[in-house]
Amino acid sequence: MAQKKKPKTVRSAIVNRRATFDYAIDSNDDLVVGLALTGPETRAARDGHIQLKGSFVTIRNNELWLNNASFSLKLNEKGKVGARTIDTAPRKLLAKRKQIDDLQARKQTGMTIVPLRLLTKGRYIKLVIALGKGKKNYDKRETLKRRDQEREAQRAIKSF
Repeated sequence: MAQKKKPKTVRSAIVNRRATFDYAIDSNDDLVVGLALTGPETRAARDGHIQLKGSFVTIRNNELWLNNASFSLKLNEKGKVGARTIDTAPRKLLAKRKQIDDLQARKQTGMTIVPLRLLTKGRYIKLVIALGKGKKNYDKRETLKRRDQEREAQRAIKSF
């Protein structure tokens, strides 16, 4: 009897957890933009083989570009099953002119455009970006301390 294949459980979003740690993000101004991807890049996104850690968005020639995002692309070479290569080339983001102009004006004040999530649910692959201000080391330590205190408080509440 033929064995049934198990359906792959694919996450509908790839989250950049490091972005909220490294940047103070203005969460009410996030923007959903499209990506210009090739076939293998799309497959990697749908399979969840993308890492947004350390990636950022720049504006060149009035266009948005995603830099330093790691796409683990499948190689279709004979004799190499499951071979992959890492590609960090810049990728063009698709946004409206007014949105790009607004981002460019806000970027002049020292803000950085950071990718937060890659949404792969549905027909299109979208990227959620937001403006953030870089945190200093003492801000990061404060965040860690606050997180530990909240965790300990939750443990104390749970034990009672």
